[in-house]
Amino acid sequence: MTSRLRERRRSSSREPGILRGPGVPSTGTGGFAPVEHGARRRGVVGWRAISAMIVLALSAVLFMFFAVPIFYVHSIAVGGLKYLTKEEVFALTDVANMHVFWINPETVRQSILRSPTIADARVTISWPPNMVQIVVQEREPALVWEQTGVATWVDVQGRVMYQHEERPDLVKIASLISDGPMGQNVQLNLDIVTGALQLKQLRPNIDVLRYDPVKGLGYPDGRGWMVWFGIGTDMPEKLLIYETIVSDLQARGIVPTTVDVGNPDAPVYCCKGN
Repeated sequence: MTSRLRERRRSSSREPGILRGPGVPSTGTGGFAPVEHGARRRGVVGWRAISAMIVLALSAVLFMFFAVPIFYVHSIAVGGLKYLTKEEVFALTDVANMHVFWINPETVRQSILRSPTIADARVTISWPPNMVQIVVQEREPALVWEQTGVATWVDVQGRVMYQHEERPDLVKIASLISDGPMGQNVQLNLDIVTGALQLKQLRPNIDVLRYDPVKGLGYPDGRGWMVWFGIGTDMPEKLLIYETIVSDLQARGIVPTTVDVGNPDAPVYCCKGN
């Protein structure tokens, strides 16, 4: 009886067995494989070295971008020019010697539109050599406005701009206003522009019109007197009234000095001795 109890105590104190396959490595104490701490440390050091290399590479790239002169703007590429020069547009951009990273295309566009000659512009920022690329749309002159001896261009919207060249094909208006030359970037009364263009179309032989702030547009008639038409878009009606008045005066042997049809409902004429 005593020997059987001893055998049972021995068998219960034994550790349970663990079945291992042929691919399982032998274990140390307790059945666990030793942990290789050195391998984990080498991985951390490797990633730190790679990170340091990336930081150095990015720093070198940034240094190159800001230290190399090629990324600073010294010229531009411009398309669509007809009257302006490339140098004039470059002066408007305000980007000379500026780094390409700091250029805002919309800011450059607004700077270019300060010129009354430019109606619109498209600005693109790219890489060297053509870092700033601009395509402009220039305004077309409709007539020449001369005031106190200074000639300027005026487009169909009445926008006054610099005269870049002689244009004998355009009707010329000699203003009788003596307040100094007409400034640029101002808006001429649209009725003056449309009235002058209508008169030129109806009387192609007219080279120069005169403008009086009270009487409007007029020209010296080749028959020996001055005629005034006012302003506005009703020049065909006023011309018809004018020719009717002249025919009546000539039929009566009257030679006028001035005929004013600026108000078609109340035309006025003056004769010698009046």
